[in-house]
Amino acid sequence: MKLHRKQFTTLALAALATGFLGSATAQSAYPSKTVTMVVPTAAGGTTDLSARMLAQALGPVLGQTVVVDNKGGGNGNIAASIVKRAEADGYTLLMQYSGYHVISPHITKQKQWDQGDFQPVANIISAPQIIVVRADLPVKTLPELIAYAKANPGKLNYASSGNGSLQHVTGAMLEQQGGIKMVHVPYKGTGPALQDLLGGQVDLTFGTAPPFMPHIASGKLRVLAVTGKQRLPSLPDVPTTAEAGYPKVDATSWFAVFAPAGVSKAVVDKLTADIRTVVQNPTFQQKAQEQGATADYQTPAQLGDKVRADLANWATVVKTSKIEAE
Repeated sequence: MKLHRKQFTTLALAALATGFLGSATAQSAYPSKTVTMVVPTAAGGTTDLSARMLAQALGPVLGQTVVVDNKGGGNGNIAASIVKRAEADGYTLLMQYSGYHVISPHITKQKQWDQGDFQPVANIISAPQIIVVRADLPVKTLPELIAYAKANPGKLNYASSGNGSLQHVTGAMLEQQGGIKMVHVPYKGTGPALQDLLGGQVDLTFGTAPPFMPHIASGKLRVLAVTGKQRLPSLPDVPTTAEAGYPKVDATSWFAVFAPAGVSKAVVDKLTADIRTVVQNPTFQQKAQEQGATADYQTPAQLGDKVRADLANWATVVKTSKIEAE
């Protein structure tokens, strides 16, 4: 059948309009299948806990199942690479830990991703580090710890979850600000570090509160300070590092959702709005508080600003302390 120019133009415009409508319908229908949240750590840590808390509550709000997929290893690079390569459709997300997102780029020699590979979606939880010592160490406050370290140079050792981890960098920050020298003992994760701290093989460590809370409650460990700007509701009697006289020892972890770069604004808007609904729910906030953390929703723009600021801040600490990848 031969078409006149006017008929062809009409049909072409109709087809184009149908395409736009189809695309809009597809986006408005998001999500239409299971959403996978990739976690850069093994099960049991604060990053994993944050992901599971969010997934459980977010599923009913989205109207689809949200599954957690643990891909630990490589200082967070394995999980980040998986999400980087995923289709930019909003069905594969990254629950990211700040230590991996803003410290690893400064120490990793062979970079597998950069900030431009991800779209910020929402921050969900913030958790300061706490300074924890073995119960029989003869110090009860942060100033006493500094004094002990000065009186016993090189005698104190501190555990971390790995070279270049946030715990490692926090320890280096404390050394700088306190004018002390400690021995860094890296482990392959918080779990092994915690076990050796409980066994007395190391003197102290740093970390988000959840893994340490039972041992603090039992008296097996002693917490000296919170490395944030405010006291933790779950540890109301523990002063901040600022209150203890060291305001520049400020190391708050955050846990946030990122999507692959290129995910549409409509999908990001849907995700961040539904995540906000979850994080601002009193039940979610209470669960976070019980774990020694704070439910802390932030928009994509706010999260992006946080990433840029933290990248600059930790670059200075890493460079000054001459921290390098293992």
